[in-house]
Amino acid sequence: MEIKTFSISVSTKGNCDIIDITDDVNTIIVNNKFNEGSAVIFVGGSTAGITTIEYEPGLLKDYPKFFERIAPVNVNYEHDNTWHDGNGHSHVRAAIQGASLTIPFSNGRLLLGTWQQMILVDFDNRSRKREITVQLIGNKK
Repeated sequence: MEIKTFSISVSTKGNCDIIDITDDVNTIIVNNKFNEGSAVIFVGGSTAGITTIEYEPGLLKDYPKFFERIAPVNVNYEHDNTWHDGNGHSHVRAAIQGASLTIPFSNGRLLLGTWQQMILVDFDNRSRKREITVQLIGNKK
């Protein structure tokens, strides 16, 4: 068994920007000849999250609308009163979403469903450069 850690750099627009990172993670698995194991995908920072969705135009609109309903931008957040940066909603949304995901892989392929992709969601109120950590735990070919 082997453990290797990699990084993916992503530039985002903020404001619920959704980026498909599936191909990036697959490429890491293939290029490093991993065969079977688990991929841990983690984004550092407290205003972004990682999950899976069907990466299609309808959900790319529905997902931000969902977060606007449960953690709206234009309400009072104590975080904003403390730091005056206007991103209290971003922290709440990221906490709900979660910062990491673990996906098994076999025969060098992620075991995702047919319509399932991994995404980074940047909830912050400005563009950012995000570092995504991918840690592979498994056997090589």
